[in-house]
Amino acid sequence: MPSNPIGRDADVLYIGIDLGTSRSAVAASNGKREWVHSYVGWPKDFVARRLLKKDVLFGSEAIKNRLSLDLVRPLEFGVIRGGTHREEEAVRQLIHHLVGLAEPQEGQKIFAAVGVPAEALKVNKLAIRTAVREHADTLMVVSEPFAVAYHLEALTHALIVDIGAGTIDFCVMHGTMPGEEDQRSLRTAGDYIDRRLFKLLQDKYPDTRFSETLVREIKEKKGRVGKSNGRVRISVPIGGKFSKHDITNEVRQACESIIPSIAEMLIELIARYEPDFQRSVRDNIHLAGGGSQIKGMADAIADSLSEFGNFSVKPVDDPLFIGAEGALALAQDMPEQYWEGM
Repeated sequence: MPSNPIGRDADVLYIGIDLGTSRSAVAASNGKREWVHSYVGWPKDFVARRLLKKDVLFGSEAIKNRLSLDLVRPLEFGVIRGGTHREEEAVRQLIHHLVGLAEPQEGQKIFAAVGVPAEALKVNKLAIRTAVREHADTLMVVSEPFAVAYHLEALTHALIVDIGAGTIDFCVMHGTMPGEEDQRSLRTAGDYIDRRLFKLLQDKYPDTRFSETLVREIKEKKGRVGKSNGRVRISVPIGGKFSKHDITNEVRQACESIIPSIAEMLIELIARYEPDFQRSVRDNIHLAGGGSQIKGMADAIADSLSEFGNFSVKPVDDPLFIGAEGALALAQDMPEQYWEGM
């Protein structure tokens, strides 16, 4: 393989995969861009298989038919959940599905760069490599926040905050490949918000059943922090009768619960940076991941740091695909020594 493979081989398909706890995305050099919810489901019995007419389901289709499935969301807290055979098989199936969505041509070699939560990079790199082995000729595993930084070309004096479902990942960029010491993870992420919101709603409406799926949808569609305009109202059955209720305060309280830990980690990382350039890092903080789309989140994080001075926190434009696009760019640019043979 050439030291820099970009554009050298028409028989090569470069693929960037963002393997997330809640959503996974793929971007390929043939222009394909697709995403799925990170769920894999197998029919529970022969009745379910007869009904669904499939051996395995993915994403929204798996969620919709979850009552008929053994449903697995294989990544939890940024790592393969439990490390069991079923979870590792789910990762393998999910990667197989994502590669298929890229529509490689018969006979094409596949160079795949896979972005994963920082904790998975430390703990599950071998398992992820095994999952990709049958679908790619060469592999590179990188952290999701580094893939984001590469896409943004925020390669020095920059700090990426990737608010995912399982973890919030931080990556400080200082003009070189980031090492473990440049990256941190917190577990108070999107799933943590869901659990907080679930508890608040249960306490407010003890006679109503809330599903995890419904609570997650409320956060994703109506999540907000700070003094944003508008109210959040839902229609829930109480005593057998549907009626609308205002849950604005509960949604805000749950979403704001992650901000103190983010602010604390930002201060810690910036304080360790070269003093002459700390001002530049303060002005170059990028917010990625699904949590970056919570209304008012970037401004609320900056406001929480006000006692330490001024900070610029900017949400990325395309949080759903930016990790996969960054991984694709790495796949196309990376010299030979950074690849792993399969």
